Parts: sequence; C-alpha cells; structure tokens
Amino acid sequence: MGGRKLISLNDQWQFHKDKEPQQPVIIPHTWNTKDVLDDQPGYYRGLGFYTRKLKFDESARGKQIFLIFNGVGQEAEVFVNGTLAARHIGSYTRFTVPITKFLNYKNDVVEVQVNNRFNEDIPPLTADFTFFGGIYRNVNLLIADEVHFSQSENGSSGIFITTPEVSSSSANVKVNSYIENAGTTDKVVQIIHQIFDAKGLLIATKTANIKIIKGEKKSVVQDIRSIKNPELWSTENPYLYRIISKILDAKTKKVIDQVSHPLGFRWFKFDPNTGFFLNGKPLKLMGASRHQDYEDLSNATPDALQIRDVELIKEMGGNFLRVAHYPQDPLILETCDRLGILASVEIPVVNTITESAAFTNNCLNMEREMISQNFNHPSVIIWAYMNEILLRQKFTDDKPRQQIYFDHVRELAQKLDSLTRKLDPSRYTLLVNHGAWDLYNKVGLTKIPMIVGWNLYSGWYSGVPADFEKFLDRHHKELPNTPFLVTEYGADADPRIRFTDPVRFDKSVEYAVKFHQTYLNAMLNRQFVAGGMAWNLADFNSETREETMPHINNKGLLTIGRKPKDTYFLYQAYLLQKPYLKITSAQWNERTALADSGKTTSTQLIQVATNFKTAELYLKGVSLGIKDAVDHMIDWQVPFKNGINKLSVISGDQNDQAEINFQLQPYRFTDTIPFQQMNVLLGAKRMYIDEKQHQLWIPDQPFRKGSWGYVGGMPFKGNNNRISYGSDKNILGTDHDPIYQTQQVGIEQFKFDVPDGEYELVLHFAELLGGEAKETLAYNLENNTKKEIEQRRIFNVLINDEMFMENVDLATDYGYATAVEKKTRVTVFGKKGITISFNNLVGKAVLNAIQLRKIY
Repeated sequence: MGGRKLISLNDQWQFHKDKEPQQPVIIPHTWNTKDVLDDQPGYYRGLGFYTRKLKFDESARGKQIFLIFNGVGQEAEVFVNGTLAARHIGSYTRFTVPITKFLNYKNDVVEVQVNNRFNEDIPPLTADFTFFGGIYRNVNLLIADEVHFSQSENGSSGIFITTPEVSSSSANVKVNSYIENAGTTDKVVQIIHQIFDAKGLLIATKTANIKIIKGEKKSVVQDIRSIKNPELWSTENPYLYRIISKILDAKTKKVIDQVSHPLGFRWFKFDPNTGFFLNGKPLKLMGASRHQDYEDLSNATPDALQIRDVELIKEMGGNFLRVAHYPQDPLILETCDRLGILASVEIPVVNTITESAAFTNNCLNMEREMISQNFNHPSVIIWAYMNEILLRQKFTDDKPRQQIYFDHVRELAQKLDSLTRKLDPSRYTLLVNHGAWDLYNKVGLTKIPMIVGWNLYSGWYSGVPADFEKFLDRHHKELPNTPFLVTEYGADADPRIRFTDPVRFDKSVEYAVKFHQTYLNAMLNRQFVAGGMAWNLADFNSETREETMPHINNKGLLTIGRKPKDTYFLYQAYLLQKPYLKITSAQWNERTALADSGKTTSTQLIQVATNFKTAELYLKGVSLGIKDAVDHMIDWQVPFKNGINKLSVISGDQNDQAEINFQLQPYRFTDTIPFQQMNVLLGAKRMYIDEKQHQLWIPDQPFRKGSWGYVGGMPFKGNNNRISYGSDKNILGTDHDPIYQTQQVGIEQFKFDVPDGEYELVLHFAELLGGEAKETLAYNLENNTKKEIEQRRIFNVLINDEMFMENVDLATDYGYATAVEKKTRVTVFGKKGITISFNNLVGKAVLNAIQLRKIY
C-alpha cells in the first residue's frame, strides 16, 4: 500500500428520492432500473440523495483524505457534515473530492445530491441510450500522506507515462509526476520509478530528489532511457510491464506514497491507403462498440460482468473495442490492457450541441478528464469527441441561422481536437459521423480529426446492404489522405424472431446474419479500411425506443443478458484464427411448422458458421451431405420430425451438436399427425418464440381446404415509409409486442377445418393506426413529427355464425397500440370446423393473431 490506503465505500449508503423514505442501497446503484422498461413514456430524471456515515480511527488524523467517485449520473454535489465539498458535472468520468478540512473524526456524514435532469449545458443532450441517474460506479476512500501524488489532476492518479521511442531493440519511458505537499512545512523527498517485467524482475529504476515547499504542487519529469530488447505489447501477446512510482522521505527512506501503472511497449500508425499498423505489422482493427448497461441492472453493473464483456470480445476473435459513447468503468481499459484489445474512448457529445459557453466548457472539461484518467493504458490508441453531431439538424427552416449553428459545431470540434492533440500528441483523434457524406464535408467536420469515423447502416435505416461498399470506396476516392474507421454498423436482431426468408425490418436474427456478412466482406477485402466496429457488442437500454422489444436496442451480437446470438458466432467464424465450427441454429432449439405436403416431416433451415471450407451435417446419424461454406456460413434444409431431432456437424477434427425440439403441425387436419395447439401471426411472414411460455408462433397463410387460414384482407402497412414490415409501436399491456405488431386488414374470415371436439380459441387485436403524434427519433434518420392517418373501424366478430364480439371499436374501447386478448371455448360438431367471421360496420376489420388449442 506504500503509505496510502484505498478503501471501498460501496456499502452502508441510505438513498431516497424527493420526499420518499430512505432505503439502504449498495453501490453501484441507479434509481432507473425499472422505470426505463415500463410502458409509461419517460423515466425519472431528477434529484436523488445518498448519505453515509464515515468512521475514522486516530491514525487518520494528520493525513489527507479523499472521496473518489468513479461515476455519478450526471450532476453531483458532495457535502461533508453539511458543508459543500465539491461539485462535478458529467456522468462518465471519475472525480476526487478532498474532504480533510470538513471532518470532525467523530460522527462524520457524507451526503451526495445527484441529478440526472436534462440540462442544455451538459452533454449528452439526446442519444439512442438512456441517461441513468445515481452513484452507479464504485466509490472509494483514499487516505494519503501530506506529501502525495496529486489528486487534483482531473481525476487522474497524478502520473502520466509515455513511451516516446519504441522499437524491437530498445525503448525509452518518460514519467511526468505531479507531487503535492498539503502539509505546513517544506519537505525534501525522493521520487522513484521502478519498471518490473511480467515475471516481477526489476529492469529499470529512475530516482530524483526534490524539495517541495508547503502548499506546493509541482511537476517532476523523469526519463528512463535505453530499455534493451523490450517485449512488445500486441493483440496476440499483450505483454505488460509495471511501473511502480514511489515518494520516499529523503532522510528516513520511508515510503510516503506509492502507485502502480501498466506499461506496454508498442507503436502504431494509421495509413489512408494501407490501414492500421501495430509494431510495424498490418492489423485490421475488428471488434465492437459497447454500452455499459446490463439486464435487470441498468448501468449499475458489477465488476465481474464488465470484465466479462471484454473477454467476450476476445473470445469473438476481436481485437478492438470502441468505448462508446462515453468513458466507462476503469475496469474496461484495464482488461483491454491485459487481454490485448485496442481501444478508442470518447466523450458523450452526441446528435446535437448547445451554442453556449457553458456547454463548450463542459465538453472541454470532459475531454481533459477522459484523457487524464485513461492516459496510461497501452490499449488506448484513439481519443474521440463527437458522434453523429449533425443527426439532429437545427434551424431547418432558417438556412442563414442554420449556417451559424454549423459554424458553432465546427468551432467546437476544432477546439476539442486541438485540446486533444495538445494533451496527448502520441495518439490519434477521431470524429464520428453518420452516413450523410455531403453534409459533413460541407460543414468541414471531415477535415478536422486525424481519423474520420463513419456510422453506416445501408440496408437498415436506408438503402440496401450493397450500398455500403460504395460508401467505403467513395471515402477512399474523395478523401484519399484521411484514414477512416467504420465505427458503427448493424441491424436489429430480436432473438425471439426468426425468418427463413428474411427482409429488412423484420428484426429477425437471419436478416442480421446476412447483413453482417455483407459488411464484413466489404471491410476485410479493402486494405484501406482501417477497421470496423459492430454496433453493438450487446443489446442495451434505450428508453425512447419502441419496436419489437420496447426500450431495447437489439443490434447487439449478444443479448442484454450477454447470451450470444447467431451473429456472434458468425464473427467467431470470420475472425478466430483457430478452427471453428458451430451450429448457429442451435439457438433456435424450439420450433414449429406445418408438415410438408403428404409427409410426416417439415423442412426448415439449419445454419452452421465455420472457418472451414466444407462441413457435413447429420440428422440422427444420417448424413445430409457435405456442403461448401459461403461467407463462413453453410445452409442445409433439414427434414424435421415431431419431437427431438439430434443434429451433428463435422469438419476435420471439429464437431458440434444440437437438439431441436420440433412441434409438427398437420398439413391437413385429417393427416396422421395429431393436432394439439397452433399460434398464428396475421399479416406476418416471421416466426416468434415465447421462451417463457414455450409458445411458438408461425406466420399466417391463405385458407386452404382441410387446413386453416385467413380469407380476405391485406397485411398491415403503416404510414411510416421507413418501416416496411408491420408496426414498430410499443404495444401496451404486453411483453410480446411482435404478436400485435402485424395484422390482416380487411379480413373477412379465419377458418380452421378441425375435426369435432372441444377447443380453446384466443383472438388478439391491437389498433396500430392513430394515437398521439410522436416526435420521430433521431436515430431513425428522420427529423420530423410522425402523424398517422387514423382509420376508424367498428366491426362484429362471429364464431360459427354466433355473435362473439359486437361493435368492436378497438381505439375507443381499449386505446391505441394496446393488446386486446379475447378467449373462448368452441364446441365443434357435425364436421363444421371453426369459422371466425368479421362483419364491417365502419372501416375495415383487423385481426392481429389467433390461437387454437385442442382440449379433447
């Protein structure tokens, strides 16, 4: 510990909001875990109060005592014994509070007032993620000597390490230490930096004696030269040295203060024609971006889960992490250092700015804090400061005023870039744009940073996937001297939705696989593309989103609970250097479908991800043939039987297995396959899996005699031109939105030619048109208010010619975008089957989904 004590203060906190009663909480903590997932628009953005008692023994007297907050969202005021000790602005950087002068060492109390309100002077202003409130990262108590490494350097350790010269034969190290004397007398101290290798052997030492007068803070720069034959840090061999820095009493040689930092010897460069080089060798930077929240925890995420995220990038075959859109827990970069994951870090200036001096100052201060706190990590090679800043264009009806706004954006970008280059000339600067090429060039934002980042979603938000490679080539042609990264790309993949013939916006896992194949091929085949970061490593919370899984952005390669999707396995097939073979469709292990005509099997797709050229698939030990891999995937059409189907795939010395539980539906109800239950989505082509209730939903079909299906009508098509598939509205009153987001409009009948018996019938409805006009979300690449044309509808529902629901007016009776479920029993006799008829009174009748279960 070397003269200092660092003690966790995560326990024994009391918390309350406004006038609510106090409750005990453990840090990390946020007050937004539940309200960001409910059906009520918005979430609590206001004040929260945390209090904790401090208890010191006599050894603390005469020491310097600090509180260290690693993350508080987003404005914090810290009081000690009722006196304001510090203020801090920004959710995502560490701040240190000196509290010695406020203590009585008897009954000390700390209170932290936290506010995550909207504040136009604090970024982020808007974004496709949630601005959680609370003390959501670890809190520590630091007890140090009067002479110590400074704790007033923007939340850093007070030590800044650079490696100005590195080669395979030698390396130089420069250490800039800020020393502080908070005592009442002048002191003579010794500053020592020792470099240890990974085995713990001391390989270099640098010592300096200095005099530091009372109340002084001074910088001490020491050079450690000519370290011979350094072991280089790389993504394959992330070799870490340690620098242990000490302050000793010059007379007694007693250690007064001591800190440790990682040290990695590496050099790197970006080239606009040949990409990225690490230690003189070309390296394609491939990986993902990361948000910090986790299922059921929001952003108050335990250490072990954060470490696991970086491990998952490494296990994916990735070598890069875009820490987006804000600095994250110190554990993230520590783990990147250890595992060999290169990284960029950015401040949360997203979508738009405020043209105020306070906003600019807060941005500049966030950049200082980010760089200071993360300066000593060998994994960090890029500092970034803006993301899609022109996504929210202001003053669209006033072009002269808009030009002034654009000038302010450019001026802020230039200030941030200049500050960054001054604070750290050893790393690159990055500004990230969305795909509006002409706009960003016109405003001048592509001319400021050392690297340009592009967030590209061709084939998702707009265009087709093939447009992506055209954009890459355009950058290389029109900005030939500017290196660039593809900093975002992705497509929603709701793990509950499957589609054997996927289309844009169906939210199926299968569409996302095809999307990522196209993007990976384009990037890996172009040397000038320095790298690509999938958006996102994992699904994350975005409270304003609706869509199939409301409040969640589903573009992750993993679920928000970090369960791999098929896309994660695809990346392993592309990026891993070791042999890889995986039945990705094993994720879809509960299935249902109609039997093929005249057969007792149903043919469905099975996909395998691999870096082998070929593989052979077996069903219950019978070969289904050897097939070639195309873009690291192999497809088989598999004849599934009712019940458990055991699959195995073999290539070389690798193999993988899967079990698929298949519920076979009869092609005709008179077939030998017994009918038990059927769940049908109207106006849909996709399949939906309710894992909790083990209910499997299939697409509808036109009525076929002897079978089932709809008569009349057309699939729902909303007024939003961006969405070509169903609705993306949040359906109230259900967690199973995909059941209600498609429908058959103008349906006349739905028929089941079932045999005589007793059945349970469930009809599902939701009015998908109308309701409050909502502001279109910026990330959907529109910037207007969405107003739908309401279509009043009143209809009757009859079952076998008997009235079941009369004068149904979904909007009036239940509300817009609200799940309606109506259940009944039907006795079938006389071989009449079941016919549900819809009689229009006003407008056109709709049906969203239907279920039928045989009772006996």
